[in-house]
Amino acid sequence: MPQQPTPSAQVTAAEISRIAGVTRATVSNWRRRHEDFPEPSGGTESSPLYDLEAVRSWLASRGHVSAASPSEELRTVLRLQTQSDSTASEGLPLLVLAAAGRSPEELTTVVQSPDADLVAHAQREAASVAGAVPPAGAVRFGPTDAAALRALYACVRDEGPQTALGVLTERELEDSAASGAYRTPAPLADLLAALVPASPTRVLDPACGSGTLLAAAARRGASELYGQDTLAVQARRSAVSLILTAPDTTVVVHTDDSLRADAFPELLADAVLCNPPYGVRDWGHDELAYDPRWAYGVPARAESELAWVQHALAHLAPGGYAVLLLPPATAGRASGRRVRAELVRSGALRAVVALPAGASVPLHVGLQVWVLQRPRPDGPERKSVLFVDTAAGTVTTTGGGGTAATSRARGGSRSAALDWEAITARALGAWRAFTQSPDTFEGEPGVAHAVGVVDLLDDVVDLTPARLVRASRAGVDPSALSAETDSTRRNLVEAAKSLAHTAGQASWNAAGSSAREWRTATVSDLARGGALTVLRTAPDSARSRTQAADGGSGGDGRRPGTRAVLTGSDIATGSDPTGDPTGLHDDTAPVIAAGDVLVRALASAEGPMARVASEVDAGALLGHQVHLFRPDPARLDAWFLAGVLGAEDNIAGASTGSTVLTVSPGRLRVPLLPLEEQRRYGEAFRRVRELRAAAARVTHLAEETARLLAGGLSGGHLVPSPTPPR
Repeated sequence: MPQQPTPSAQVTAAEISRIAGVTRATVSNWRRRHEDFPEPSGGTESSPLYDLEAVRSWLASRGHVSAASPSEELRTVLRLQTQSDSTASEGLPLLVLAAAGRSPEELTTVVQSPDADLVAHAQREAASVAGAVPPAGAVRFGPTDAAALRALYACVRDEGPQTALGVLTERELEDSAASGAYRTPAPLADLLAALVPASPTRVLDPACGSGTLLAAAARRGASELYGQDTLAVQARRSAVSLILTAPDTTVVVHTDDSLRADAFPELLADAVLCNPPYGVRDWGHDELAYDPRWAYGVPARAESELAWVQHALAHLAPGGYAVLLLPPATAGRASGRRVRAELVRSGALRAVVALPAGASVPLHVGLQVWVLQRPRPDGPERKSVLFVDTAAGTVTTTGGGGTAATSRARGGSRSAALDWEAITARALGAWRAFTQSPDTFEGEPGVAHAVGVVDLLDDVVDLTPARLVRASRAGVDPSALSAETDSTRRNLVEAAKSLAHTAGQASWNAAGSSAREWRTATVSDLARGGALTVLRTAPDSARSRTQAADGGSGGDGRRPGTRAVLTGSDIATGSDPTGDPTGLHDDTAPVIAAGDVLVRALASAEGPMARVASEVDAGALLGHQVHLFRPDPARLDAWFLAGVLGAEDNIAGASTGSTVLTVSPGRLRVPLLPLEEQRRYGEAFRRVRELRAAAARVTHLAEETARLLAGGLSGGHLVPSPTPPR
């Protein structure tokens, strides 16, 4: 019986615009002006659908090469699959793991092979690595999976396995009923891992999610990683991601509820890192009432977080450390008082660190980090607990090189990007000083304070750092505080004068009765014409591959691994390059040159999207989540290019995704203007950057001055000035 042809997927006009790298208005014009444009194959009159292969054939006949990045192509194919076509989706992460070990040439051969050969190859590849990922039943690929398989292999080849894995997970989470699946930000994960003294060998995360905390532990030398997550998609992602990023470690990840069905009942780890789910009332309170893990008291039904705390302690070897990210209510709810009291009395709770709002989801809440240690039978008596408030006067950055102090009363949904370097230094500095000598620790007034166990065991046992470190302000020297306040106030006055001068440097005139209109070209078109070069850092799996773009070792003879790395966070915060070069391999990361234009690859965080590389940036390595545009100075002005590439509308038009927006660099558009006019606009964009930096500095100094004044007046260290006569 002859085989029936596989029906092609259907796409909307919006999806055609993404594939072609044009606006939706352009697609509408094509439909009206070209009689040979494919007829609708489905949908409605107001929302027609078009045959994907027919559209691609029409675009190819007119020389329109797809402007979609490999990750966007994969995302589109997965979105267009029907439910019946997606039965093999659980096997796709296996292919990411297998494909990561293949060379670009091998992957190209696979991508170009006929459908039948492609499916057979994928079946063999999935079977070869099936034992490394949490079991999800037998994987079977069929003819309808060929498009997804081809897009997946192309994405791994061109953008790396982690990007492909992220697209797969994003799609599965969208299709599932799961909610609250958020990644722990990398700087926060690094902080939690760094709070574990020394370098633990065996680390457990009982709510591992995407594996960010375990990856941070691996970066600090852990060689055995154990994880468990309720969501199968997250467990698969975690296992594959960890194997890719830490190939020399032992990785074991299981799927199930850690509280109800512990996959590692006999495991005693050196450290437990965990960002558990918050506010879950159906965590197993009734069936687990007599569980031996509750050595510090049975958690109340409303205290699922304290159940996770005791689960972590139960999995520690004596002397081992657990670090958990918890909501602030855990520190003070009345229903958890008895368990908190026992954690303090026994010496298991060593420190509580308050983070500023915006550190992690939920972004409007200042979360807390609890550091616990399983007591040794013969260990010393713990007489105090450390409390650190990193949110007190925490410096944040708003881009353009400026800073702004975090305001707890700030309204609106937009917030400044946090200065993780300052937060980490404050938390680790206090913690390390405390662990070296708990009995003589002096702390920092208003920021860090060691509170005696006896003082904590009152009727409430409130462990909120902001309340407890406030008492340490009694040791502040009034003269020193007055001098600091006066110095900050004088700096504020000078910064305000500088802001006024910067704001009045130029006038901004109306373009006329209507906005200017100009022809534009995509970055892909400009790159093909030689006006600029687009560079990126090769993915981790490509360490053995040769990077075609200019990069590798610089002229100073140093190996790239010794250089600083410029990250997307550095662009958002306006800081110098702060990334860790250990995750990059020689000859895989371009070296930044002054005048390069740098654009963040992810548009989910606040702050500027683009900047021009300065002399300070020059010589740094390009981070993974940053696109580098190297313009021909005879054809493109760097400041003009940075201004238009980082524009909000441009970024929105070139971004894809739901939870995390990924910027497709080839789809960004640039106005076609004469070089002299570009320079005029470029100078204006440079002044805008200076204005943003000056405003941010004023904001920071104003809030810092207000904080010092309010704290000094309320604490009795400062007195009001005599009221001048009116």
